[in-house]
Amino acid sequence: MRRLASFAVAAGVSRAVYEGLRRCAPEERWLRTNHAGRSVDLYAGPAATLGAAVGTGSGPAAFAVLAAGACGAYDDVKGDHRRGFRAHLAALRDGEVTSGAVKLLGIGAASLVAGALLKERPVDKVLAGVVVAGSAHLVNLVDVRPGRAGLAVLALAAPGLLRGSLAAAPVGAVTAVLGDDLGERTMLGDTGAHALGAAVGSAIAAGNGRFGLAAHAAGLIAAAVWGEREARGAQGPGVPGELFTRHPGGRGHRGAEDSGEREASSRAHPSG
Repeated sequence: MRRLASFAVAAGVSRAVYEGLRRCAPEERWLRTNHAGRSVDLYAGPAATLGAAVGTGSGPAAFAVLAAGACGAYDDVKGDHRRGFRAHLAALRDGEVTSGAVKLLGIGAASLVAGALLKERPVDKVLAGVVVAGSAHLVNLVDVRPGRAGLAVLALAAPGLLRGSLAAAPVGAVTAVLGDDLGERTMLGDTGAHALGAAVGSAIAAGNGRFGLAAHAAGLIAAAVWGEREARGAQGPGVPGELFTRHPGGRGHRGAEDSGEREASSRAHPSG
């Protein structure tokens, strides 16, 4: 019953927020032009973020979702063309705080806090934080075409529905906007991809013991390493990070580091 309630609340809040944002006068910074030349909004991201946060019914999970969504929103609005952790960390060493660095440090810190609140033992706390952050990154990593992030969330969260109600929140939130995402009327952007990933990661962390946490953490780290190599490989030797686009059409979509712009790239969106 709690699963159903969590799903319904998340879906209802997400849909209500999405429709409310669409009725407002659109702001240019929340719009992208897709591959077909149509204007696509980013409203699904904030809507799914709020829906997932409210639907979790868990303080630590809601905190991770909102923090990840806020960092993703900053990237959706302020993101640049650089891809990969190394590019953003290199800029940070030179004194430049990129949107990717904000995501990396902000989501990482929030995930560790959430993990510390979800688990009791020190090792489990760290592993849970890695799982939350890694899940947020993974969903963003696969968000390179319309609907892929949403479908990934459904696939990743489905097993968690057997363990508890936390997984029902991201499922409900993404279900509410998935049709519009697939129909290319909206997109989750970095805001929604990171937030929903954090919600899934929180459900995984809450529902697993040390062995499960370690296994998930190892898989997520491997996925992050693969994504980093893909970013560097696609950029190619001697090509400045600012010029790297993961997909044709704009600033590399959501492949290696960004989702908002990446989808803008793959759909001709910008992101950082």
